[in-house]
Amino acid sequence: MKVEQIYTGCLAQGAYYITSKGEAVIIDPLRETQPYLDRLERDNVKLKYIFETHFHADFVSGHVDLSKATGAPIVYGPKAQPAFEATIAEDHQVFELGDVTIEVLHTPGHTMESSCYLLRDEQGKPTALFSGDTLFLGDVGRPDLAQKAAHMTQEELAGLLYDSLYNKIITLPDDVTVYPAHGAGSACGKNMMKETVDTLGNQKEVNYALKQPDKASFIKAVTDGLLPPPAYFGMNVAMNKKGYDSFEEVLDKGMSALGVAEFEAAAESTGALVLDTRSNAYFSKGFVPQSINIGLKGDFAPWVGAMIVDVKQPILLVTDEGDEEEAITRLSRVGFDHVIGYLKGGVDAWKAAGKDLDAVNRITAEQFAEEIEGKSARVIDVRKESEYAAEHVDEAYNKPLAYINEWLKDVDDNEHFYLHCAGGYRSMIAASILQARGYRNFSEIAGGFGAIAKTEVPKTDFVCQSKVFS
Repeated sequence: MKVEQIYTGCLAQGAYYITSKGEAVIIDPLRETQPYLDRLERDNVKLKYIFETHFHADFVSGHVDLSKATGAPIVYGPKAQPAFEATIAEDHQVFELGDVTIEVLHTPGHTMESSCYLLRDEQGKPTALFSGDTLFLGDVGRPDLAQKAAHMTQEELAGLLYDSLYNKIITLPDDVTVYPAHGAGSACGKNMMKETVDTLGNQKEVNYALKQPDKASFIKAVTDGLLPPPAYFGMNVAMNKKGYDSFEEVLDKGMSALGVAEFEAAAESTGALVLDTRSNAYFSKGFVPQSINIGLKGDFAPWVGAMIVDVKQPILLVTDEGDEEEAITRLSRVGFDHVIGYLKGGVDAWKAAGKDLDAVNRITAEQFAEEIEGKSARVIDVRKESEYAAEHVDEAYNKPLAYINEWLKDVDDNEHFYLHCAGGYRSMIAASILQARGYRNFSEIAGGFGAIAKTEVPKTDFVCQSKVFS
């Protein structure tokens, strides 16, 4: 028996590949299936099952394409009602894999169909728990996403989650390895650890949700401080539940190289959003007017989901040469399947064609310090509330990037302001959105708060982030 975690950092997502005696299962696969097919062929094993822990909200799973390619059935836990053919398992149903078995543990609470999969070794000993979004390391799945579908409040769902965890999970042996579906950085929880594998025994010691004295305390603890879920979550759930176009079709359509004239015509005729995936440093110096910058080298897919929201939005890409396929792939992971092409030759081709370039007024932290010394300045900090609470520029306004559509209307473009995040990634996203909507009277600070902290700009006292909301 062999268990392998296939972790994708930009999504903070873990898929799992398990083999025994010439057979394999894959749990919660990513959208692009070719790497799994290659692996199955290389290992000379047959894919027997595709297990889904639930209908994912933060990414589009590869279950449909993988099943078509291999003939392996898709397995969900009780209560699941997909629009495609699948095996709906019963609670405690056992599936055989070579010399080992996998038991379905129905654990509603995050969603109604949420299930964990318990792996038992050749002797029948519980060995590993693939806990999906029921149990994370340091946290549990948020109980607010399935309210509408379940016709329940988040408190009622949290009560179900308590029963699932305390009656079915905590009772397992301490040496069982926990393999969650997500780690730190995912919006599916609020307090996840950076580690991606742990023992259940240690989680009983360190996970706040597993140490509550009673159900009421648990409900209060897991519902307290929940931020609104990203708006694209519901669309991803629908794709996972109803099916989707094949990844190969999405990639083929997106890999259309468009000359400058074709690119302009496509933008005008389709209403496509121009998405520039280059680094914020390069973007700031020159970009196709009205472009939105979300850098590929960062938390690209989640920020695309949060900022663009509508997965059916047509998209035109501007990338560094050679990054086109990666951008399309990572967009498809969160359901953005409508890339209609990319600018052949990138910004250089645009410039060579005599087209105008826009730019962001980016300044250094040192210049920022000089400009505001002894003066009153308006500073907008687009980091998360917890980052801001830990330490920030004195009198800065906290306007998290995730809520830009809510606070943008309150910005007075007649008064100059400064814009920053932690390192420049998020503030450049904000800057590109601001300029696309006509706001130009601002300076964006290169290096963000990390660079500002090294200057003499007045700041609040530092508070450890782990203690901010404890």
